[in-house]
Amino acid sequence: MITSGFSERVYREEAVPEGLVSFRVTVEQTDLWIAAERDLTRKAHDSVTRHRRELEAFIEDHPEFLHSLKPIRPDTAVPVRGIVKGMLEAGRKAGVGPMAAVAGAISEAVARDLAAHSGTVIVENGGDLYLLGSERRTIGIWAGRSPLSGRIGVRVEPGGGLAVCTSSGTVGPSLSLGEADAATVISGSGALADAAATELGNLLRTSEDIEHALDRITSIDGVLGALAVIGDTVGAKGDIELVSLQDSSSMSAKY
Repeated sequence: MITSGFSERVYREEAVPEGLVSFRVTVEQTDLWIAAERDLTRKAHDSVTRHRRELEAFIEDHPEFLHSLKPIRPDTAVPVRGIVKGMLEAGRKAGVGPMAAVAGAISEAVARDLAAHSGTVIVENGGDLYLLGSERRTIGIWAGRSPLSGRIGVRVEPGGGLAVCTSSGTVGPSLSLGEADAATVISGSGALADAAATELGNLLRTSEDIEHALDRITSIDGVLGALAVIGDTVGAKGDIELVSLQDSSSMSAKY
């Protein structure tokens, strides 16, 4: 089982899937936990460094990219590629600033770089996961103060690539304008899952907001499913398989 969320990242100690090795890679503010078929620390470090340099170079010329809480339009005269392009598009779709997509974008970029060296790759970046591989995985949801924290999860089939990203207004350092204990989004795009999870979290202030918020997020093209937790209330919508971690029973459905 892999945990999605933030608790001083102690969950990493218990998250190594059987048959894989795990290692940590840090480059400035980027702090990744990675599981793969062998230790790929050097290659992962090079990957993170390359993608960060690309992002930092763009921000130097476009400082609004770093600070905007709303979608921004790129200068059509300037070529945009790589994770910058993905973050801009994800922010536009989700209605948030592009930096809301940074953790998910980097997770995916690094995972795809490492896929040339390992058939199974899992990259976690502050509770935002990108997974590649044929084996089904169960991802536990850390929801802070909620009594449901650590008691529910989602089961996924990563295949050619799947992101599971979580935002929270009560757990961790990420900016959220809402009060969700956990706002989780599943997508094939790491950037989109991260940006949409941020927007889902922004929309959640009380349990009464859950239905409307899930409707909004799952209407975004590219979002496969979403989960919201506030206190003892949980809601889910889309193609998402919920799992009780107490007895491993499935609560799967398309809501």
